[in-house]
Amino acid sequence: MFASYLIGLREGLEATLVVSVLVAFLVKSDRRDKLPHVWVGVLTAVALSVGFGAVLTFTAAQLGFQQRELFEAITSLLAVVFVTWMIFWMRRAARALSGELRGKLSEALALGSLAVVIMAFLAVAREGLETALLFFASVQGATASSQPLIGIALGLLTAVALGYGLYKSAVRVNLTRFFTWTGLLLILVAGGIFKYGVHDLQEAGVLPGLNTYAFDISAVLPADSWYGALLSGMLNITPQPSVLETIAWAAYVIPSLYFFLRPSRTQLAPAHAA
Repeated sequence: MFASYLIGLREGLEATLVVSVLVAFLVKSDRRDKLPHVWVGVLTAVALSVGFGAVLTFTAAQLGFQQRELFEAITSLLAVVFVTWMIFWMRRAARALSGELRGKLSEALALGSLAVVIMAFLAVAREGLETALLFFASVQGATASSQPLIGIALGLLTAVALGYGLYKSAVRVNLTRFFTWTGLLLILVAGGIFKYGVHDLQEAGVLPGLNTYAFDISAVLPADSWYGALLSGMLNITPQPSVLETIAWAAYVIPSLYFFLRPSRTQLAPAHAA
């Protein structure tokens, strides 16, 4: 549930910030007549994202065991690629995001109403499709319950509330710190998704070593315990992972954390100049 909440919060806030920047720009530019076009684009993007999630779920339900495992493995690996790109892109582009969006919207206003709809749609659709894919991949290793759906719904609602508060200046959030901490947590979540993708490839017979275990801590971390279920659902930490799963997790998480926590060139420049 926590992993799903984090996904909904992080992706939802990115989309909400995009929408709030567009709306604020139109209001301050006295172009309120274009607000309906923004909302048409936003709602179309939301509908596309929900439909994409439904297609993924329906497709997985129609496949046989090995085909389903292979399908889930592919979606897991794609989700890891997208979330990794999103984490590092937002780390680099967060400060310039507002100005970039305003510039694109100015160009869209000059082209006409349809351009505004398309611009708003594209700005939100990327986040929505990423959310659907990441949510689908993250819940494959969780127990079959409504908790992941509740988690992502609460995350999205929290993101909308925060976005509205930021738009109205009712709340103050250090976005750099927010995206840093959520980025760190999402790297751990993505590492778990990558580990589960490798597990699916082993179950599908694509990779060997399904029953070659790296360790067995089921005595201290029972799979049916509440804390075992919590760690499995959050980070896909299991008591009996295969050697290949463990190697895959470490090969993703360790370099990702290193490059994410390493100071950027813009942070090093002032210190160097001093």
